[in-house]
Amino acid sequence: MKIAAAAYPIDWFDSFDAYAAKLARWVSDADADLLVFPEYGAMELASLSGRAVAGDLEASLHAVAALDPQVRALHADLAARHGCHILGASGPAFDGARPVNRAVLYGPDGVIGHQDKQIMTRFEREEWHVTGAPGLRIFDTTLGRIGILICYDSEFPLLGRVLAQAGAQILLVPSCTDTVAGFSRVRIGAMARALESQCVVVQAPTVGPCDWMPALDENRGRAAIYGPPDGFWPETGIIAEGEMDAPGWVRATVDLSRVDVSRRDGAVLPFAHWPEQEPCRLI
Repeated sequence: MKIAAAAYPIDWFDSFDAYAAKLARWVSDADADLLVFPEYGAMELASLSGRAVAGDLEASLHAVAALDPQVRALHADLAARHGCHILGASGPAFDGARPVNRAVLYGPDGVIGHQDKQIMTRFEREEWHVTGAPGLRIFDTTLGRIGILICYDSEFPLLGRVLAQAGAQILLVPSCTDTVAGFSRVRIGAMARALESQCVVVQAPTVGPCDWMPALDENRGRAAIYGPPDGFWPETGIIAEGEMDAPGWVRATVDLSRVDVSRRDGAVLPFAHWPEQEPCRLI
């Protein structure tokens, strides 16, 4: 299948139609079976409420969450028209008093489901007061079995292991980081998950400056698609990657049957040998 990972810039919009036009262009340009947009990319919709709201951490969350029905309808329509699967850019969702960070997966037949971020960064929990929503999901699609680790979640091995044990062949890692160090942590986590679970991992970041929203004022990263460097994939584990901070799609054609082959016949077998570390103890 063809995978497209977005390095996505945050733009200002004066109307929802302008946002819809941007998304339509991006989806059309992707020319892929699976499109991955970044963490918190939906926050650009705060611009529709004006600078005062967009510049307020709390007000921007409510403004973006209120647009969820229109956002879902738009993505579902684009997935149907292009016959593709889309992981929409994540954004706030209020199921309780405080929001979660939610990414929704769409297929040609509509919404497949959503994944909420599990573990919050310090900024999310201490300043933005976005909360975690424990519980991982596996999405069975016509493309394969998909799991989602939103940004910081990719840095925790046991989250990826749960998804891999449940049969995930591909992990999607939408990200939003404001420093090269932050991007590097997610990148290293994503590559490590590909190594130990012997699967494909797709990282899609926000990129570029945004002078009107303090939550996303700086965005650093590069889009990439990773695999396990175990003989059936590139020796570096990098299937495809873009330039640093350069907006656009990074694409690759991937045969997910190789995941099963890697897990069975790889030069090393970390997925199968994982349980051998569990009795490890100091002596």
